[in-house]
Amino acid sequence: MTFPRFATASLVLCVVSACSEVPHIITEYRIDVQQGNVLTQDMVSQLRPGLTKDQVRFILGTPVLVDMFHAQRWDYFYSMKKGNSSKAETRNFVVYFDDEGKLVRVTGDVAPATPTDGAALPETRIREIDLGSLTTDGSATVPPPDEDGFFGKILESVGL
Repeated sequence: MTFPRFATASLVLCVVSACSEVPHIITEYRIDVQQGNVLTQDMVSQLRPGLTKDQVRFILGTPVLVDMFHAQRWDYFYSMKKGNSSKAETRNFVVYFDDEGKLVRVTGDVAPATPTDGAALPETRIREIDLGSLTTDGSATVPPPDEDGFFGKILESVGL
């Protein structure tokens, strides 16, 4: 008689424990999910009224949404969901054009640049890259060829 009671109690205990919640002491790794266009204040500050659609696309990138019914409006969305958080950071930026395709106004989470007195366009950043220099007589020194490695020597000895 004790065995059926013990078996029933064990079965009930297993069923009830299956419904319980396990504490999150050890959590699985979840990656960060980034979607949409990353727009920086520097990118938005380059926008000026009168820019063409191609110029805006060059500055901001391809829009996430170009609505067929609102062809003069481009939407840029961005969302970032951290793996360890359930809340997502979202941003929305909208660019409006006139009938000729010129930039009229922008709205959204990233603030456009405000022109100040005497403010010019942002200065151009130039980075000079040295691709190698020539001597004054125009001849360049050629570095010696690299020696063959282990497999190169084996292939050469085989005749390949």
